[in-house]
Amino acid sequence: MDHILVIDDHDAILKFLRKILTDLGYEVKVAHDGEEGVRLVNTGYNFNLVITDINMPRMDGNAVAEYIRSSENPETPIVALTASSHDDIKRELFNFVLTKPFDLKALITAVKSFT
Repeated sequence: MDHILVIDDHDAILKFLRKILTDLGYEVKVAHDGEEGVRLVNTGYNFNLVITDINMPRMDGNAVAEYIRSSENPETPIVALTASSHDDIKRELFNFVLTKPFDLKALITAVKSFT
């Protein structure tokens, strides 16, 4: 079973993505900010995919991606969720970028292509 980490500071998005991805057969862990996400990465879970919001308090999605790219698993696919195409997103760190509100079919297609 593939493991996916979803990081977002909005509970509604976390609940929605957990439900969709779990229904698709994935094991899903969620984090409410980047710091919590990095802690989960450090627990030894080998996530097959990370989906992260960009604008979050304490640690943003760019910092999460930078951390993962310098970790033991730098090739882990990372999908960015961003509220605006104008956010300061470091696109080179991400395998795929979706703008909120995102198209569910596009997200599912991206998830399936990386897992």
